[in-house]
Amino acid sequence: MEPSAAASMGLAVAVLSSIVNGSTFVLQRKGILRAESRGTSYLTELIWWIGTLGMGLGQIGNFLAYNTAPAALVTPLGALGVPFGSLLASYMLQEKLNLLGKLGCLLNCAGSVVLLIHAPKTDNITSREQLEEKLLDPVFLGYICIVLALLVLLIFWIAPSHGSTNIIVYIGICSLLGTFTVPSSKGLGLATQDAFSNNPASQRALYLSIILLTTLLCSIFLQFIYINKALRCFDSSLFGAIYYVFFTVFVILSSGILFQEWSDVSVVDFLGMLCGFVITVSVGVLLLQVFKGFAISVTDLTSHFKET
Repeated sequence: MEPSAAASMGLAVAVLSSIVNGSTFVLQRKGILRAESRGTSYLTELIWWIGTLGMGLGQIGNFLAYNTAPAALVTPLGALGVPFGSLLASYMLQEKLNLLGKLGCLLNCAGSVVLLIHAPKTDNITSREQLEEKLLDPVFLGYICIVLALLVLLIFWIAPSHGSTNIIVYIGICSLLGTFTVPSSKGLGLATQDAFSNNPASQRALYLSIILLTTLLCSIFLQFIYINKALRCFDSSLFGAIYYVFFTVFVILSSGILFQEWSDVSVVDFLGMLCGFVITVSVGVLLLQVFKGFAISVTDLTSHFKET
């Protein structure tokens, strides 16, 4: 498949996955709330299992997307799941979504389009040999050590005492785990190409594939655990929006260090990506979440303008 065709397929899968992922938090929280009202485990709720199945399908979609398009192109599309999840939460969970929130949904989509236009369109790593070289790069290894130290601190010291009261704790854990999820997904696609071939390096590629697969499964499993912990304590739309911001930052950072997708990006495209991210995060998510408690509607604005 030609690179442009593969990237187009990756974008299509990423869009679908972002919408599916945007609904999973809502469905899982709905199941958790139902279970708590009945005094049972959320494992007995069908709607929670539907949300969990959706999360699994979303992860499969992300794996396919990251292996057919640059991570810097795929990851920003997660913003599309934020407005979809917020709209679904307002319907299923009666979580508030006022006029500013709807405007935030629109800006999320607009920012994602800007990000897509200016993001890198090609990968800099196309073989297992290049992948191994990048994985052993001292800069990337140093970054991984920092991430692991932060995860240990959050999981074993901060989360037990502050996780249920501070949403950033669980989000920080899940977002830092994205440092392993995305590079492992992308690297696994490259390594398996050689793992089952008849060349002399196939055994080495197989070992690398096993390591990457184990890392991917462990990171997804831990994310699953802490996502459900967060959904027991916080609104799904609030969690989804803030999680997107942190996850995107860490994924783009780790992918940029490992795959160096930014090396061929022009100044104009870099500024375009920055503007798109600011629109999505600083404006879209801000309007969607920070002002969600304000009772503002079209009728209120119309009345205000008539009075003035």
